[in-house]
Amino acid sequence: LLWTPGLVAVGRVALPLHSELSLPWDSTLKTDLEEIRRVSCSCVISMVLLKTVTKEKPPFTVSDKVNQDVSVKMKNFQKNFQKCCGFLIIFLLVFMVFSWLHSFSISRCQSYITKLIDWDKLQTTSLPNLKYAKPSALQLPRTDVNILTPWLAPIIWEGTYNYDIINEQFKQGNHSIGLIVFAVKKYIQFLPEFLRTAELYFMVGHKVHYYVFTDQPEAVPDITLKTNRFLHVAKSEPYKRWQDVSMQRMESIHQHISNWFYKEVDYLVCADSDMKFNDYVGVEILDELVATLHPAHYGTKRNHFPYERREISEAYIPADEGDFYYMAAFYAGTVKGIYKMTRVCYDGIQKDREKGVEAVWQEESHFNKYLVYHKPTKVLSPEYIWDNDMGNRAILKNKRFIAVPKNHNEIRN
Repeated sequence: LLWTPGLVAVGRVALPLHSELSLPWDSTLKTDLEEIRRVSCSCVISMVLLKTVTKEKPPFTVSDKVNQDVSVKMKNFQKNFQKCCGFLIIFLLVFMVFSWLHSFSISRCQSYITKLIDWDKLQTTSLPNLKYAKPSALQLPRTDVNILTPWLAPIIWEGTYNYDIINEQFKQGNHSIGLIVFAVKKYIQFLPEFLRTAELYFMVGHKVHYYVFTDQPEAVPDITLKTNRFLHVAKSEPYKRWQDVSMQRMESIHQHISNWFYKEVDYLVCADSDMKFNDYVGVEILDELVATLHPAHYGTKRNHFPYERREISEAYIPADEGDFYYMAAFYAGTVKGIYKMTRVCYDGIQKDREKGVEAVWQEESHFNKYLVYHKPTKVLSPEYIWDNDMGNRAILKNKRFIAVPKNHNEIRN
């Protein structure tokens, strides 16, 4: 009875104290606190009344021995009752504190911390004195191709941007980029040319980490890398079917992001190993989530896209939905953006396996399904993934990332 009113007093001062500190508070928790006050007060009143009642003489006459036994039992009952009430109050207070901490979300913490920023000490970084032609607000940089999606994501073509400007802006963030490539089984033969051309054209002047997934670590070439370029090798399973090798990429990328990649890079670029860089590929390809138009379907009508059309598959896309058909041989994004995408695609692949289903184009089908409902923030034109066997196109002013000539059946066998 000595400490119980003190605990009740804590509940009485908690709300005014919170108001003075301007901390977040949930209305539901406030109601819970009022209920705890009422329960606590009731417990105190009950214990006081019980104490009073036990001091009164019984209204009937009994022998001294019986009266003594009854008195002892009442005292024991009183002590046990007080203990129960005390434990109940402690439990309620602990529950209240836990609920309040749970409601104190990360976003609210960040909002509170930002109030402590010394705004007068914030610094700005200016771009260097660049010389370039004045842009026009009335004329498009190119009229032969579309350069903007309906959701305002830019479509990157040669001649639609000034690389000097965006490159200088990117440098201010001191970011690093990871390039992921899978060279499993016979695809290891393409790795030397892939890395050689990447050193010439990929993210020149920026910090780059190459992440090579392979089942043959000893076959990874020992090439000389430029300053701030690093090569890492990760083990990959050599599945018998090339379809399984392809689908494991989503799983591997997803797992390594959470325990490795996020510590070293800010952006991730994922590319096929049977390709090579043919011209400069820089920061113009980076954004939250970036996908590349398939070179064989950039002009295809929606109902002719090679989407997964079977409803039983997790990659199913209805005939009246979809924007473009993207190729999973070259895509990019922030570490967070790629993590979310690979997690959803990997979950879809796993669910299909449990049902004994395989999407028509394996991981690419799940990749396109994700992009229907999670729009890419930037779209790359076919310049960033072209096959010279398809010939030339007037709209292609450049071919930056191209397929290496090969016999697909021989490589995949």
